[in-house]
Amino acid sequence: MLGSGFYTGYIPFASGTFGSLAALAIYLIPGFEKLFIIIPSILIITFWGKFIADKFEIVYGKDPKECTIDEIAGMWISLLFLPKQIYITGITFFIWRLLDIIKPFPARQSENLKGGTGIMADDIISGIYTAIIMNLFYALFGTMLFFS
Repeated sequence: MLGSGFYTGYIPFASGTFGSLAALAIYLIPGFEKLFIIIPSILIITFWGKFIADKFEIVYGKDPKECTIDEIAGMWISLLFLPKQIYITGITFFIWRLLDIIKPFPARQSENLKGGTGIMADDIISGIYTAIIMNLFYALFGTMLFFS
């Protein structure tokens, strides 16, 4: 259940997007954004996800679409340190999906890592890029765009 992002990996189209939406639904639980909750959750999902993804790869082949635990980790990383506001969360979701699809360097190259490490690494890298972009965007323009 967890490896497939609450079964989103079995949706026949856009399983990564649905896995990211599942992560977003969990993030929307009140208090989940608190650093003492989200950071340990990311660490647990990332560590456990590597081993779960190893098993998915044995059953379904290289970087299977059925495995969406990596989207959960990447989505949560993307939202780190941002205020929990609908506009910011929505923009973050779209940038995260874009970067997860484009896979900027070294995300695409990290897919070549063996097993679950490769499955998790590209999403973690794209999540870090998204978090940097969104935190810079918010620091520079956040109060002008969202509070005026």
